[in-house]
Amino acid sequence: MSSTSKPSQSSDTPWTGDACSLVDAFRRGDRSPVEELDATLSAIASSDLNAFSFLDPDRARDAASRADISLPFGGVPIGVKELDRVENWPDTEACAVFADRKATNTSVMVQRLESAGAVLTGLTTASEFGGVNVTRTVLNGATHNPWVHGRTPGGSSGGSASAVAGGLVTLATAGDGGGSIRIPAGFTGLVGLKATFGRIPRAPKVQLGNLTVNIGCVSRSVRDTARWFDVSTGRDARDPFSLPERTTWEAELGSFRDELRGARVAIVPDWGGATVSPAMWEVLRTEAEALAARFGWTIVDLDTSLPSMGAAWSISGMIEIHAELGEHWPECAEVLTPEMRFGLESTIGRYGTEARARIESRRAALNERMAEIFDSSTGVDFVVTASNPDVAFDAEGPLPSVFGGVTAGAGNNGRLTFPANLHGNAAVSIPAGFVDGLPVADW
Repeated sequence: MSSTSKPSQSSDTPWTGDACSLVDAFRRGDRSPVEELDATLSAIASSDLNAFSFLDPDRARDAASRADISLPFGGVPIGVKELDRVENWPDTEACAVFADRKATNTSVMVQRLESAGAVLTGLTTASEFGGVNVTRTVLNGATHNPWVHGRTPGGSSGGSASAVAGGLVTLATAGDGGGSIRIPAGFTGLVGLKATFGRIPRAPKVQLGNLTVNIGCVSRSVRDTARWFDVSTGRDARDPFSLPERTTWEAELGSFRDELRGARVAIVPDWGGATVSPAMWEVLRTEAEALAARFGWTIVDLDTSLPSMGAAWSISGMIEIHAELGEHWPECAEVLTPEMRFGLESTIGRYGTEARARIESRRAALNERMAEIFDSSTGVDFVVTASNPDVAFDAEGPLPSVFGGVTAGAGNNGRLTFPANLHGNAAVSIPAGFVDGLPVADW
């Protein structure tokens, strides 16, 4: 959609275009921030997607009534993933154990979005501790995919993806520690960028853990994502890994398109050792080859095999969750989702010097391998693969083990996305077509 397009729609339904065009509509006087918020709250109230876990209509209406529409997101209602913090809002980690806990601060990204005019509407559902790519918890129940009710929008940013794809809000925050932006974006037909590690600071009072988590958004357009990064990036001293400010993403989108021409690419069906549905891969491969022809890409036959991180990385991730649960564990086991309970029971006590050494050794090996793949003289500029191994599965789970009729081993759901988190390179999920009426995506 162009910045001048004017969707024909009633003011009592939420905006159907992207956030940039909504801001344009505000500036033309075709719509007001208060009208948009009222339509958003009404749509959320009547929705069966279960995409929001908390709403703050009074705060939102106050912000909408005072919105400065000259700002980048002036007057735009957004959803905030419930793993992000907003002072005095619930701070639950999507876990029933912390159902009554309130946030004592607001994240830097959310602060910057508010300064850019965004209207915070409420919290979108997520998977417990962000640890599973299905959004179904004891605290909130199952969130649904707007394309087919009863299917998952993925996780952990499932509520954000469901809300944006389902027409409730045009934008929502998201986070990606192993695919949690790209997986939901792929399942719901959205743009989902996991940026270079450190691009948006994680602060204040954030434990950096495994150094894999990136924060950002799920959106309806590339330009929305570009504008989001324009207002959200920049150094914060409380995150030593945060990168210097850059605020020209949206303005330079045209030149980025030109830079794609003549690139060297690898089109890879089994990235990270994943098993991908043959029917889905046929759609993705066709789309990738069409893009190659359009931009004059050279398709390179390259060894893209990666070393496996094995169980060691899961152990180190679970130790953070164990630490947060603290004295509540193990008595709280029965109110955790099955995946979190199993993960904790399987890994507690296994993290020590030997496991730590394996983690660092394997991460170093992955870094070396990724450097070879993306070497400027012998490798490729980028890899095209699938965002998910198959279309969206049941909203209640469990995680599937069969993909388009092909059986895969444990951990297959995250193998496509996790390597980019470990290495810290950028990766983006972009809609590429449909299989059985559900979106599929390349990244």
